[in-house]
Amino acid sequence: MHVFETVIVLLLIGAALAALARRIGAPYPALLALAGAGIALMPGVPAVTLDPELALALFVAPVLLDAAFDASPRDLRHNWRPVAGLALVTVAVTVAAVAITARWLVPDLPWAAAIALGAIVAPPDAAAATAVLRPLRPPHRLLVILEGESLFNDASALLIYRLAVGAAGAGAISGWSIVPTLLLVTVGSVVLGLALSRVTIRLTSRIEDVATAVIVQFIGTFGVWIAAERLHLSGILTMVVYAMSVARTAPDIIPARIRIPSYAVWEVAVFLLNALAFILVGLQLKPIVRELGRATLVQYLGIALIVCAAVIAVRIVWVMGTHLVRGPRTPVARRHAVVVAWAGMRGTVTLAAALALPAGFPYQDLILLTAFSVVLGTLVAQGLTLKPLMAWLGLEQDDSVDREVRLARVEALRAGAAALADGAGETDAGETEAGDLLRRKYRVRLERAESLMAEQGPAAGPADGARSYATAARAAMAAERRRLSELRADGTIGDDAFHRIEEELDRAELGAEAMEPES
Repeated sequence: MHVFETVIVLLLIGAALAALARRIGAPYPALLALAGAGIALMPGVPAVTLDPELALALFVAPVLLDAAFDASPRDLRHNWRPVAGLALVTVAVTVAAVAITARWLVPDLPWAAAIALGAIVAPPDAAAATAVLRPLRPPHRLLVILEGESLFNDASALLIYRLAVGAAGAGAISGWSIVPTLLLVTVGSVVLGLALSRVTIRLTSRIEDVATAVIVQFIGTFGVWIAAERLHLSGILTMVVYAMSVARTAPDIIPARIRIPSYAVWEVAVFLLNALAFILVGLQLKPIVRELGRATLVQYLGIALIVCAAVIAVRIVWVMGTHLVRGPRTPVARRHAVVVAWAGMRGTVTLAAALALPAGFPYQDLILLTAFSVVLGTLVAQGLTLKPLMAWLGLEQDDSVDREVRLARVEALRAGAAALADGAGETDAGETEAGDLLRRKYRVRLERAESLMAEQGPAAGPADGARSYATAARAAMAAERRRLSELRADGTIGDDAFHRIEEELDRAELGAEAMEPES
């Protein structure tokens, strides 16, 4: 009971820190990391040990699904070179640099453990970067690159992590035997993700209760991860494919009255899991800090500081060096590269991987302490200075998504108005008055949306009559949704614009349902 009460109090502190972070314009994971460090030093706080097999599934699966669901395949295709370079090459270089540095500092550290440490601290977390960048409205391409990197660098880093942990247990692993394993894992994960997304869509399309739908979503998320792990595939790659596939179809089959509360639940769940990860790592660090001798603790902290500096330096050198060799030679492109190089904060995935190390792993205390120090150091040093850096670089605000939103709004309203003009939603002459009212409302909304697009401005009865109004409104909004899906499918708009118009339609749909009398 004492542990439960402690966690509740700490979650409350986490919520307060998140509110403070929003007020001062800082990434909330940075303040959570500071809180985790405080927990490790706080007297009277109980020590907690988390089941290693639970860590990745609990903390990574929901957070990754939430990020992948909103990812835009169109934007990722347009920026596949920088995304692939960061997610694959930069991760590999970071793993190698950290492993060599760790071995140099601790000669007794086995290579497998050194590589595992490198894989743990290699993948940056885009959540911290985008929390700072989004309010500043940077070029949309920057956000796409950072968010795309965070989707796929987790898969590459954790695959190396699994191989290193397996090698530490087995003693050795053949380099050539890895190649067919990697191919099998990659192909199998993609196929499994696509197959499970079809099953999920069929199941969720038949659910009409909000609570049941949300529970099934969470069960499905953990079920996908568990299935991938049982089949010895990549849980992360499977989850990314699964979420992006579901995101293509879910808006067409899930009604607004389910989607709106489920989005709210997911937002709260992701925040709680992020906060809980920092709390648990602080609770697990507490006995390590207490049991290590002063000299050993100072030595470990020195190693952690050097590894953190290496992680930051490798990303800066690699990103800027790659830009100088292959990137466009323009001042704006160089400023973009500087932001990408500095936005390498580590977060939840690093903490979860460190917590997931099996009991008795070589130098486990050193690795956990180093992983948390890298997260804390990057979040504080980079996360709290990213906003001033953006201001100093003077990157212009990007309205590319706003332009797509205006276009999508106009096209969707035209489709809805056309559906009304064709008589959709009316069943007899007695319902003409309700249909005329709705058509007039659509005409006014369409004229306003067209004027905003032209100006490039910012985005902005009786029972039978009420029932016919709601029926006609649903028919018109169904036409809007179809047109919106077509615009996303043919690449005219990206997922950011899609979700913003989808939110507008959801609110309108709920308003129409509220006007419909109970049968």
